[in-house]
Amino acid sequence: MINAILVANRGEIACRIFRTCRDLGIATVAVYSDADADALHVREADSAVRLPGAAPADTYLRGDLVVKAAQAAGADAVHPGYGFLSENADFARAVTDAGLTWIGPPPEAIESMASKTRAKELMGIAPLALDDVTEDDLPVLVKAASGGGGRGMRVVREIGALKGELAAASAEAASAFGDGEVFVEPYLEGGRHVEVQVMADAHDTVWVLGTRDCSLQRRHQKVVEESPAPGLAAGLVEELHAQALRAARVTGYRGAGTVEFLVDGDRAHFLEMNTRLQVEHPVTEAVFGVDLVALQIQVAEGGRLAQEPPAARGHAVEARLYAEDPAAQWAPQTGTLHRLSVPGVRLDTGYADGDPIGVHYDPMLAKAISYAPTRAAAVRALAGALERAVVHGPVTNRELLVRSLRHPEFTEARMDTGFYDRHLAELTAPAPDPHAPLAAALADAHGRSRFGGWRNLASQPQAKLFRSEPDGTEHEVRYRHTREGFGAEGVRVLSVSGELVVLEVDGVRRQFAVRRYGDDRVYVGNTALTSLPLLPEPVTRQEPGSLLAPMPGTVVRLADGLAQGVRVTAGQPLIWLEAMKMEHRITAPASGTLTALHAEPGRQVEVGALLAVVDVTDDVQAVQEEQSV
Repeated sequence: MINAILVANRGEIACRIFRTCRDLGIATVAVYSDADADALHVREADSAVRLPGAAPADTYLRGDLVVKAAQAAGADAVHPGYGFLSENADFARAVTDAGLTWIGPPPEAIESMASKTRAKELMGIAPLALDDVTEDDLPVLVKAASGGGGRGMRVVREIGALKGELAAASAEAASAFGDGEVFVEPYLEGGRHVEVQVMADAHDTVWVLGTRDCSLQRRHQKVVEESPAPGLAAGLVEELHAQALRAARVTGYRGAGTVEFLVDGDRAHFLEMNTRLQVEHPVTEAVFGVDLVALQIQVAEGGRLAQEPPAARGHAVEARLYAEDPAAQWAPQTGTLHRLSVPGVRLDTGYADGDPIGVHYDPMLAKAISYAPTRAAAVRALAGALERAVVHGPVTNRELLVRSLRHPEFTEARMDTGFYDRHLAELTAPAPDPHAPLAAALADAHGRSRFGGWRNLASQPQAKLFRSEPDGTEHEVRYRHTREGFGAEGVRVLSVSGELVVLEVDGVRRQFAVRRYGDDRVYVGNTALTSLPLLPEPVTRQEPGSLLAPMPGTVVRLADGLAQGVRVTAGQPLIWLEAMKMEHRITAPASGTLTALHAEPGRQVEVGALLAVVDVTDDVQAVQEEQSV
């Protein structure tokens, strides 16, 4: 029997595994980097061991340090979670060689599926030869042979871009997984991402636990998942289950694993097998009424699964809440998570109110999961819960999730992996509440009036200026403060306190919850506003052509030959930033000469930091001279 488990991971998945361990009476051990010293998973564990450093390569990816931590803390088993070392066969062997129980598949099974190229060969599928790709093969997907999470993946639609994307994908894969091998496979426009959950024991029993649809993705990373995958023909489901069962059998699999496919009409194309627990495992748990982590532990202890899995019932949907701005190319966000509450659904998270969101790790804040007897009811419940959610802190994708869940393509189960390519603009269009700034101004005025008393005359309107975040729109609101209370044009002010404002708008009573953080940030519901001075302060001007860091992160590489004085062309990738497990390209805003270069590999930068300057004067003059000839 296992008595203490070290989770070789962090954040949400560590907290989720700890929850099952507590239910089973198993002691828990956390590991943490310096950046995670006060993280929720550290606070929730029975004990914790520090891994010195902040970068994943120095901490969570150091298998030798993790094994030593387990031994030092007296753990007798290791659960890898997902990501980091979860699909590292050498780490699995190091755990068992140290006399510890590995809660995962055998190292040989990991190795057989760890390389996507080897996995395809095992399943009888050959990838495209890198040297043989032609225009006729386009579009193609360049993909890292190891790892997951969208790292090292590029869609190529022009043959001239293939060489550069191969190099970029290889460099990203080497940084993320320590393996720069990449391969090319056909990219199916309009396909659906469907996967099958398997669970196997050491006694020749393999469960196939239905399907999941994970088609709503950004940057090849999943955003919304559900089980079962809707609208699949019975014959196709049988084929998916058969291929998943074959993958488990041919690898001698044990524990939880996921076999992934791209579905095109009634055809299923094998993608890969993830030899670990998936982020989206809660939807399968809800539909089959199981605890997959508890089953992983049971299998690791040598226990048997029942001959047949539980029957599937109902429908479950999961949405990933990210600290990112979808309207700004999914740029990750940092800052303090002041408040997080999503009522009425299961919420798996690695953060609590007041926790910082840093730059070192994935920007996922939480997963919200709904369950209901039907798909329509589950989708409606999750959309409603996210709409009522309170998320105060960095910009998130909360509103995008609500709109996605209510989009006709999703509600009618017509979505595919190109969903956000088609609909991102409409899903991120600003829709500010016109009365939120007034509510913020009235709550602020009430707070100040408690100390100063009533002084203003009814004939003297007050003004307040706010900027809505993240779109930057400015709002000037005016109100009156009289002996009878507050007044404003076009609405009736029914009541005002520092945290709740009640207005009557066109005969409808509306309540506005108001929360203030610091001196200038205020939230009205989930509308973020920054209080501004009525007289603008002087601002520092940037030179034209300045390239600013769109987010805090680390410069990972520069374009070949990039140096002060070289000429660049509009749209040319110049600088690559890595932030929160995502890579971002900074491109030349126009053609011209690079007159300044402040970025260098390894340098950490804050949002807004000046990276380089492109002088377009010479280019404009050259065009004018050419036209005058």
